[in-house]
Amino acid sequence: MKVRLTGKDALIVVDMQNDFMPGGALPVPDGDKIIPALNRYIKLFSDNGLPVFFTRDWHPENHISFEGSGGIWPPHCVQDTEGAQFHPELFIPPDNKFIISKGYSRDFDAYSGFQGTVLDELLKERGIKRIFVGGVATDYCVKNTAYGGINLGYQVFVLEDGIKGVDVNEGDSKKAAEFLLNNGAVFITFEEIHR
Repeated sequence: MKVRLTGKDALIVVDMQNDFMPGGALPVPDGDKIIPALNRYIKLFSDNGLPVFFTRDWHPENHISFEGSGGIWPPHCVQDTEGAQFHPELFIPPDNKFIISKGYSRDFDAYSGFQGTVLDELLKERGIKRIFVGGVATDYCVKNTAYGGINLGYQVFVLEDGIKGVDVNEGDSKKAAEFLLNNGAVFITFEEIHR
């Protein structure tokens, strides 16, 4: 299958932050290994004048998802900390960057880049019809961002070579992929994009 990029396409890079990388507060195993692949996608979209959106967890110190506040996760991606910064090797084009912060309110959690953000509005005002989604974690924020996009009417491509899962329960990432496929997402690799 070959996909030709058009002016109606956008790339969404999900949560490539230090706390989700090996050594971080909530690491995705081998999460840093997808950075070279993601950088290729970012460069491709950027070189073609297509928007690239970077989502990030941007939590207050007492966020509802944290164990100390009754949640299930250790504190991670706390606003203005090193852990909340994007991985230093991630390519962020200087002239084409949209940073989408989510989970920034104490009482509202967001696994999707669309929840409580302006992402949908930014895409729609640019006439975007198709979104290409990569990042971490396959079984949480990638899954929910892709599914959110499907529900909002976008055609969704998931970057098979640009995602990693955390697999809290064995097989979670595989189940997430099946769920997305069953709901209309298309899984592609870099080689399948017509250049």
